Amino acid sequence: MSGSRPRILVIDDEPQIHRFLGPALDAAGYEPVRADTAEAGLRELARRAPDAVVLDLGLPDLDGKAVLAKARAFYAGPILILSARDRETEKIDALDLGADDYVEKPFGVGELLARLRVALRHAATRQGAKPVVTAGDLTIDLVKRLVTRAGEPVRLSPREYDLLAQLVQGAGKVVTHRQLLTAVWGPAHETDVQYLRVFIGQLRQKIEPDPVTPSLILTEPGVGYRWMGE
Repeated sequence: MSGSRPRILVIDDEPQIHRFLGPALDAAGYEPVRADTAEAGLRELARRAPDAVVLDLGLPDLDGKAVLAKARAFYAGPILILSARDRETEKIDALDLGADDYVEKPFGVGELLARLRVALRHAATRQGAKPVVTAGDLTIDLVKRLVTRAGEPVRLSPREYDLLAQLVQGAGKVVTHRQLLTAVWGPAHETDVQYLRVFIGQLRQKIEPDPVTPSLILTEPGVGYRWMGE
């Protein structure tokens, strides 16, 4: 994390949110950074990457989901959505676009801080707090980008490795088709599900004990895939 205190960028156009959330973040040991518009938030995000972002969906100058998509083009840290929109499709869309979590307004500060702590812990894991993942005789070193089985290297293409890393970092959670395609191939390929299936098949051939009946990379029909290695 950057600096002595984790920096939390809050992008919200409601002054009252900043009035009570800013002091709450400060009291919890964070450095709050305020942005009242999408433009100001993206500018601050590009100027100096914070440790996490709290993003409102209902901004005056640009929809929050569009801000999320723009942010994910260059920012890999945790993003928590904060919004009064309570439809399930809005949550799924935000998660598909790369949000780490979703908190509905009105919300309790304690809940938001708890979710923020979880998101920061997951980010620390991705950055190396738990750099080596094992599944039987398979070892995945996320720092060295090295995969071995019984001590012997498993030869993966860069795309195959990136795909595997995305699944492993999901730690048992479903990772949607769109999330995988966007993270590994970019937004232009977010609907190429058949393309993804081909790479998943290749990856299974190389790492699964029995590729015909996968036990490490499980399919969630119509949704995505789940890593079950641990």
